[in-house]
Amino acid sequence: MKRICLLLIVLVLASCKDGKNTSTNSTSEVIEEKNALIFPEEIHFKSLRQVTFGGDNAEAYWSFDDKQIIFQSNNKNWNVACDQMFLMNANETFDSIIPPMISTGKGRTTCAYFLPDNKHFVYGSTHLGGDECPEAPLRKEGKYVWPIYDTYDIFVADLQGNIVNQLTTEKGYDAEATVSPQGDKIVFTSTRNGDIDLYTMNLDGSGVKQITFELGYDGGAFFSPDGTKIIFRSSRPKTEDEIKEYKDLLADGLVQPTNMELYICNADGSELKQLTYLGNANWSPFFHPSGKKILFSSNFEAERGFPFNLYMIDIDGKNLERITHGETFDAFPVFSNDGKKLIFSSNRNNGGGHDTNLFIAEWQD
Repeated sequence: MKRICLLLIVLVLASCKDGKNTSTNSTSEVIEEKNALIFPEEIHFKSLRQVTFGGDNAEAYWSFDDKQIIFQSNNKNWNVACDQMFLMNANETFDSIIPPMISTGKGRTTCAYFLPDNKHFVYGSTHLGGDECPEAPLRKEGKYVWPIYDTYDIFVADLQGNIVNQLTTEKGYDAEATVSPQGDKIVFTSTRNGDIDLYTMNLDGSGVKQITFELGYDGGAFFSPDGTKIIFRSSRPKTEDEIKEYKDLLADGLVQPTNMELYICNADGSELKQLTYLGNANWSPFFHPSGKKILFSSNFEAERGFPFNLYMIDIDGKNLERITHGETFDAFPVFSNDGKKLIFSSNRNNGGGHDTNLFIAEWQD
């Protein structure tokens, strides 16, 4: 779901593949094509490389040594019916070849994240609830919604796809797990208390601690580079009507993500504060390598739900800066651990269809 998920992409996006694999081009042609992917205003991108060419691809996360990337895809040409997890080397491109699938191929999966040994990863999966893909409703009474499947649990698997541990067994939704860069904690989203809150736990699933407590959906959380802070998105109802609508949707296993703001707190949940007050949907946040800024996706400047672009803001809420300048969708920004590269999902270079692909930029401040 996180960080969530490709359902939002399906709703607001319009683009399709017409890209070509550049592996047979000369060096000069490759450089020219990379630069052609960058809009003139995108000054933080030194270069840009398209990684996938078809389907919806997102939630891409680096291994701790930055050599590999795990991502989720529903590319029908890769023989999947809904989101499954795939593995790639950081320098690979997938146009005519299929990357190895490292989830079970059963149910629906979300939010895979490497563990510090670079040999295992955590991810959310519904496969214990059934082999088939659960339905993915996008509308309820005319309003855009996300499903919160109560069959999601969090698992640990090796890079061959073998599940070696199940970290959550509580009734309800457990997913959206990410790992601290310090390699000692996992933060995840759960409905085990009847609401949708954030929790932390040790890498083996022990030491579970609830860290958010206010009514509303809290999710898509990430640790700061030093592991001391957490950034996340939240949709928190305030009025009586909003609270009733939220609770009614949650009872049906749904949330409405069209109004979300970013919140930041210490890793133990203390000193919680709202970071953005922009309106519309502000989500998929990730810390800048300095730990002093947040990169995120937002449509706050949009009048009809899109475009979504990437923005950057200081952790005190100041100095908002627009990073991307597309007309459709840019989201899920994630920095490599060395801070030199940024992977994100985008509809650029797709010719007006519905595909959402992965792009890797060389980042420059």
